[in-house]
Amino acid sequence: MGLKNTNQQKYLLSKIATGNGHGEDSPYFDGWKAFDSNPFHFNENPHGVIQMGLAENQLCFDLIQKWIMNNPEASICTPEGLNDFRDIAIFQDYHGLREFREAVAKFMAKGRGDRVRFEADRIVMSGGATGAHEMIAFCLADPGEAFLVPTPYYPGFDRDLRWRTGVQLLPVVCESSNNFMVTRKALEGAYERARENNITVKGLLITNPSNPLGTVLDKETLRNVVSFINEKNIHLISDEIYAATVFSQPDFISISEIIEEEITCNRDLIHIVYSLSKDMGFPGFRVGIVYSYNDAVVHCSRKMSSFGLVSSQTQHLIASMLSDDVFVDRFIAESAGRLEKRHGVFTRGLASVGIDCLNSNAGLFVWMDLRRLLKEQTFEAEMKLWRVIIDEVKLNVSPGSSFHCSEPGWFRVCFANMDDNTMDVALTRIRTFVNKVRVPSKRQCWERSNNLRLSFSSRRVDDILMAQCLLSPHSPIPSPLVRART
Repeated sequence: MGLKNTNQQKYLLSKIATGNGHGEDSPYFDGWKAFDSNPFHFNENPHGVIQMGLAENQLCFDLIQKWIMNNPEASICTPEGLNDFRDIAIFQDYHGLREFREAVAKFMAKGRGDRVRFEADRIVMSGGATGAHEMIAFCLADPGEAFLVPTPYYPGFDRDLRWRTGVQLLPVVCESSNNFMVTRKALEGAYERARENNITVKGLLITNPSNPLGTVLDKETLRNVVSFINEKNIHLISDEIYAATVFSQPDFISISEIIEEEITCNRDLIHIVYSLSKDMGFPGFRVGIVYSYNDAVVHCSRKMSSFGLVSSQTQHLIASMLSDDVFVDRFIAESAGRLEKRHGVFTRGLASVGIDCLNSNAGLFVWMDLRRLLKEQTFEAEMKLWRVIIDEVKLNVSPGSSFHCSEPGWFRVCFANMDDNTMDVALTRIRTFVNKVRVPSKRQCWERSNNLRLSFSSRRVDDILMAQCLLSPHSPIPSPLVRART
């Protein structure tokens, strides 16, 4: 017999079960739902929604498949690997396979140009970066305590670090005026606001390379970050899951390199989160890593990893693949080259219709600037534009507000999770849309309002068009649609 009413159901379940701490009601996840309900397929559903909200690296699967074909013994599910089946299939403790931890430590070093070394005994595995972040949050903070996080930041952090831990995330507001740099002033301001509200700050979480910006933190910024956390005696979590996606200068600099310098640093405060989801394109393998310089954190997180281990079969395959130096070197170089090419194709396509993006050199996405297309410079206007892009243009892009961006009009757009044909369709849809809502002349305003009917038939699109006519650069009224240069 079913439950009689919602109130009775809530009474029978926990606060976690009945709350919305997961954050699934965010526009970030709403876009995924729109794609899931009407997914694009080049032949079977050519008018469906194209998924540009998922940061996946699908550009080098041919290299992976070729390696697997040439190394069948790496899998215990092939005749060549069957002899290892028993040893891999039986119970493995939470330390993980030694060869797996050694291979991951070696790969982490290669992704940082072999400028630093990592110890296999400090590698703690987890079920993806999601599990790794939650695990480190459990180790470092109690419910009600907080981590500072520079904005904009990955929406999943609200789930990963907060939902089950009870930890708070406090924004460090960064602005487009300096390309969203993390400044000492912004860090101090966020820290002081927390103190004024009697919130205990236990750490700072940075993402380097940045999601959603696609930028890397320079050495001076990283030194300032280390100086800040040392002065405050709080932890630093460096999310480096995009380390090997850097495809042009400047190079990625890991926090592990900074603490090797002759600077004052309490290493017990330094922790790295890593995974193979982005650099290798293996999100389904759920390989997450916590690498801590704090012995107590290593010890505690290793015990906690019992709740989210990487399967021994996956460990065995990954250990074999990442131990192949020739393959790894070629993969990292080829992946960077393909990401650079795809990034160039996409940003040039956007530029052809006057769309700017933040200058970036890493990640699987761009931070697209659509501020000039907003009816007004508000987050409400951003959401209206986003709904048009989802419902009419049929592209799942992620609005900046879901990343806690302090300024409306920015959108994260992923470009590495599709083939070339799908990318061409996406760019065609963007060009068609922007060409029909771009700021026209006075004469064009009246002609378009009387004659134009967009192929993306939508009253909301017409509203955007008329708003731009009324607030064109030729109007004596200052227009919020004139593109800001940052």
